[in-house]
Amino acid sequence: MRLGHVIGKVTLSAQDPAYRGGRFLLVQPFAKEQFKGAPMEPLAKGLSLVVYDNLGADLGHTIGFTEGAEATAPFPEPTPVDAFNAAIIDEIFYTPPQA
Repeated sequence: MRLGHVIGKVTLSAQDPAYRGGRFLLVQPFAKEQFKGAPMEPLAKGLSLVVYDNLGADLGHTIGFTEGAEATAPFPEPTPVDAFNAAIIDEIFYTPPQA
């Protein structure tokens, strides 16, 4: 699971029935600097990704998402999806490793 920051929503003109009850979000994955408290600055083009969400995450939320084969596991039938929102994160407690 990776963490990311919701920076937008994706609007579809039509969607597969398998996606009913959810929506797609534009997510900026965390870099190690964000775990240390650095602000979420826009990344370069191509570094954000689209995540299927049925939990109700909104703009500005931090989410935990899975990618690849694990992203398809919540669906009862084979469904083409690259990333799935598995959690809405309330707080992050980070302790850097001791050098």
